[in-house]
Amino acid sequence: MKRAACVLWLLFCMLPRPLGGEALSAPAAPSSAVSVQLFDRAGRPLRSFLSERETYSEPVALSDISPWLVLAAVAAEDRRFYTHAGVDARAVLRALWQNLRGGGVVSGASTITQQLARAIEPRPKTLWGKIREAWDALKLEREKSKEEILQDYFNALEFGNMTQGVQAAAKFYFGVPASALSLAQSALLAGLIQSPARLNPLKNPKGALVRRGRVLEAMRKNGFITDEQYDLAMKEPLGLSRGERPFSAPHFARRVYEMAPDAARVYTTLDKDLQLYAERAVLNHLSKLKDNNVTNAAVVVLDNATGGVLAYVGSADFYDEAHSGQVDGAAALRQPGSSLKPFVYALALQNGLTAASVLQDEDTFFEGGFRPRNYDENFHGGVSVRRALACSYNVPAVKAAEPLGAARLLNLLHDLDFRSLSRAPDFYGLGLALGGGEVTLLELANAYAALARGGEVRPVVFASQPRLATRTTRRQALPPDVSYIITDILSDNAARADAFGLNSPLNMPFPAAAKTGTSKDYRDNFAVGYTPRLTVAVWAGNFDASSMQKVSGISGAAPIMHDVLLYAHDRYPSGVFERPAGINAALVCEESGLLAGPDCPHTREELFISDTVPQKVCDGKHEASAAALQILFPVRGDVFKYDPSVPSAGQQLHFKTAGAQGACVWTLNGKRLEGDGADIWWPLEKGKFALEAACGGEEAQTQFTVL
Repeated sequence: MKRAACVLWLLFCMLPRPLGGEALSAPAAPSSAVSVQLFDRAGRPLRSFLSERETYSEPVALSDISPWLVLAAVAAEDRRFYTHAGVDARAVLRALWQNLRGGGVVSGASTITQQLARAIEPRPKTLWGKIREAWDALKLEREKSKEEILQDYFNALEFGNMTQGVQAAAKFYFGVPASALSLAQSALLAGLIQSPARLNPLKNPKGALVRRGRVLEAMRKNGFITDEQYDLAMKEPLGLSRGERPFSAPHFARRVYEMAPDAARVYTTLDKDLQLYAERAVLNHLSKLKDNNVTNAAVVVLDNATGGVLAYVGSADFYDEAHSGQVDGAAALRQPGSSLKPFVYALALQNGLTAASVLQDEDTFFEGGFRPRNYDENFHGGVSVRRALACSYNVPAVKAAEPLGAARLLNLLHDLDFRSLSRAPDFYGLGLALGGGEVTLLELANAYAALARGGEVRPVVFASQPRLATRTTRRQALPPDVSYIITDILSDNAARADAFGLNSPLNMPFPAAAKTGTSKDYRDNFAVGYTPRLTVAVWAGNFDASSMQKVSGISGAAPIMHDVLLYAHDRYPSGVFERPAGINAALVCEESGLLAGPDCPHTREELFISDTVPQKVCDGKHEASAAALQILFPVRGDVFKYDPSVPSAGQQLHFKTAGAQGACVWTLNGKRLEGDGADIWWPLEKGKFALEAACGGEEAQTQFTVL
């Protein structure tokens, strides 16, 4: 037998080159195709992507593979692995004899090294193909140690169900790393080498167990295990982990993969628990809006200090083909509506306006016939910048933007990294102040995070190792004092009560600023909320751009933002917004915006950049007192609270006028009230009200809210 083997070996070594003169050369190193694996910030798996070979692969060192698997593979596939030089001549002769006797292929003779060569470079099962495979095996043995060959072998093998390498197979079939494989588990994987498809344990568990038994028998026969170990391993159940693979944060994962397709393991900034909560919040609130044609939403949560993405929900359901679930709503271009107004006023504060400045909210035609309307279809007269921004009135925002011009506003938005606004200023015009352009939710979130950071823009970071971030230069886009005043306004629940009420989704039980935005025809709505530590941005709408049925930012996106910010704040608590140097407070007159004087009945404390505090004291002759007839109470914008525990007779408002000549006709929301005196009493009821008094040919109006 030995003599015959030597003859066969000599004949093999004397074989000529294949036709064509191509030299028989050593194979290249094993395929480096690796599955990109993503993990969250705590190291929990998010998703694995297929390698170039369309497999899930995770190469490991030989030292990280269970010794039981090495012994099992050697016993089952190549028991003389440590003694031959790549080709086992004795096995070749045996296989040749068995195949001749059987009249077909009964037995193979490929060594582990030959199998590795075939895995590296598959060839047709022809004579020359086998010769080339054997030659490659000989070259591998000359260039690599046995340990290196085994390591490459275990990483190159495919174990079925799209798994390549023992690490991927061990995790898929048993939920453990390759280093933790038991004897029985190792024997089963070694058995799969023969035919992963036929012995697939998920489809053919009986066949896989039979093959496992034969591998264990070979190990016992070769003295690799004892009889007792054999008996225990044979009794061990199959114990499959059902082959589940993580598929979390699909839009985020896809974005990270496109940024780093060559990295094997990427530890992202994502918080998996926060991500899951945000996904549930989207589904929960959309279920309440299904009758209003709202089918989708997206959420982005940023860590203000690092720019890291903590949550990223691209759509309500990634698998929902009917509503384009695979579209990434966080990266889609949408009109942000009023959510750009804070940046309009931030620029205005740098150019002469203060939070106390009074702007007229009245029917106005701007250049080009632009005639904005408010969401509530009303005009509110003279309103402070604070109230105009907090209540999101449209006309004052355009009036604030008009002297600045679209070009200056666009430059600021570019500084805030709104790269999607790529058209010329004339394309947008003053409509840019009301969101007349298209931005992404991620851009919007990062701009608000800049407000939380005192005006500093930073890159959005997706992963720390390797560092993956947007191409943004860290810069100071807004002064800290301006950013603080804008944040203070967006945190002022009383200032926005006239438009949104005291208990809107924008009101949080901790220091937080918030703003909504709704695009024309209710196609998109936004809500952004932020604390010193976190920013939460939400979009709601439809990917087909169809209009929602009267769903605004306060009713569509804001409830999602509210719930996500509450949950996120519990995980990442923060304190108050720190007031920067250069901010002064002063008592001002509500109606004029000047320093309060003795003749100003309605005053409030307002914040100013140090060099913008008004120098003039109001003398009471402001616009509100210019007319002979005026309503003294209630003042425009007042908010009252109806208490059901108090008898109705004890809850009345005393409507008062000044300068009334003769009897008065009082109307409330167009309905005449009883009484014709200059002062009357009205029993409280919930709602928004427009009050008018007509006395002696003069009229006066005001508006108030009862919650």
